[in-house]
Amino acid sequence: MRTVYLDLETTGLNRAHDEIIEIGLLADSGAVLLDSLVQPARLTAWPEAEQINGIAPAAVTDAPRLAELRPRLIEAIAGARVVIYNASFDSGFLGSDLLSGAGEVVCAMLAFARAFGVWDDRRDTWRWQRLAKAAAHVGYVWPGNAHRAIHDCMATRAVWHWTIAQATPTQTMSTAPHVQQPER
Repeated sequence: MRTVYLDLETTGLNRAHDEIIEIGLLADSGAVLLDSLVQPARLTAWPEAEQINGIAPAAVTDAPRLAELRPRLIEAIAGARVVIYNASFDSGFLGSDLLSGAGEVVCAMLAFARAFGVWDDRRDTWRWQRLAKAAAHVGYVWPGNAHRAIHDCMATRAVWHWTIAQATPTQTMSTAPHVQQPER
């Protein structure tokens, strides 16, 4: 199955009122499939997110809207394994209809947490690690800024490759419990 890596930057953490402002999509070969700012419906300030990702409202005023990018996204992920670091977050912003054509949606954060092997007694599961920590652990060197969608895709790809290499011969990452099948 073909593998692609997806990442979003948003105006905040609450999908009820925050919006996507950047999308990155990377092929497993490293080819950039999509690297675009996205114009949200509301161009109000998002100072907390801007401090993290550096994307100001002025930067997205002439960007395409998500609806314009949908056909490219749907085509690029059709039948593919879509690997996302913190898949539940990004999937929530994209919606299940956009991801429904994927072969599977996989959370690299959960897979890495298990391979990294630090247990969280309070949550009774493997401790989640931030992408920057996971990338540093696998020796990834950022070519640009973290918290920009395409650079986060590149880091996720490095983390995913490391995580897959940690799997035992009888255990594949695509059959492990962290895989989320897209809603159909």
